[in-house]
Amino acid sequence: MYIQIKLEDGRNINCELYPEIAPKSVNLFLDNAEKGRYNGTIFHRIIQGFMIQGGGYYVKDMTLCEVEEQAPIEGEFDQNGFKNPLKHEIGVLSLARTSDPNSASGQFFICSAECPWLDGQYAAFGKVCDEESLKVVMEIEGVKTGRLGPGFDDFPYELITIQEVLVSEEAF
Repeated sequence: MYIQIKLEDGRNINCELYPEIAPKSVNLFLDNAEKGRYNGTIFHRIIQGFMIQGGGYYVKDMTLCEVEEQAPIEGEFDQNGFKNPLKHEIGVLSLARTSDPNSASGQFFICSAECPWLDGQYAAFGKVCDEESLKVVMEIEGVKTGRLGPGFDDFPYELITIQEVLVSEEAF
């Protein structure tokens, strides 16, 4: 299973998803993609040397708005009693969550560095599948960030907006 995260600036991030490793996580992501819940959302948290996170917020009339929350799923990772061998390496997609291991509801992140401390604690479910896409991830990771109100210490100065997420059985 493949996805293409199409950005409004014309760049794309092509990824392969692994339903055999994390079926609930893949299904949650695909459901959100197919229902257009990622359309118009931004990468709202960017930490150099770590990851880029998106899927939870959009900007409307110069106001940051939260995407309607979806029902959370059970976390598919070792610490939660689920065998998930996918390592948080550069380019790996994983579900974001709160401190509750069963709180992932659609926000995701893409690792821009090796993040072994996340292994077994977060549900990795896919990976960027080509060099050009990885280059885009690293370009996004390099965007300047700053503080935006309470809780947004790593908000990008330049908005990186997801136009849509396409789903395919074939690689893009």
